[in-house]
Amino acid sequence: MNKLTRLAARGLAGATALVLSTAVLAHGDVTPQAVDTKSLPQLGETWKGENPYRGNKPAIKVGESAYTQNCARCHGIDAISGGIAPDLRLLDRDCATMANKDACYKEMDEYYATTVRKGRVRNGAVYMPPFDGILQQEAVWAIKAYLETRRTDK
Repeated sequence: MNKLTRLAARGLAGATALVLSTAVLAHGDVTPQAVDTKSLPQLGETWKGENPYRGNKPAIKVGESAYTQNCARCHGIDAISGGIAPDLRLLDRDCATMANKDACYKEMDEYYATTVRKGRVRNGAVYMPPFDGILQQEAVWAIKAYLETRRTDK
């Protein structure tokens, strides 16, 4: 290999490393951020089966901040997905048209809490990291209360 070919190969390797490192950093700091939930009613150790903060304005405000800090990098700013992860505005939209909507919302709350706590893995690939032990119950439900304000039919 002549000197020019070696330099070109090094340049290509350097450019590839730069592109890959930029792609990795595109999501920013992926360290989970603490959520201050002291202003919310405390829920205790036992996980609730449905969202106790539904429609609670202080919880929605906490949830919006918690979502922005911990979820937006994958699920999109204002819960509008850019395609990396599911659009959470659609999470429980079908419940609104069902005859037994309360049961549907409860089922979707359980699905949501389990997904946030345990994460999602498919074929050995982590699609959603687990947040159990990282986000307390109050933060998880506050985020859900915020997401319910972002619900859309589209």
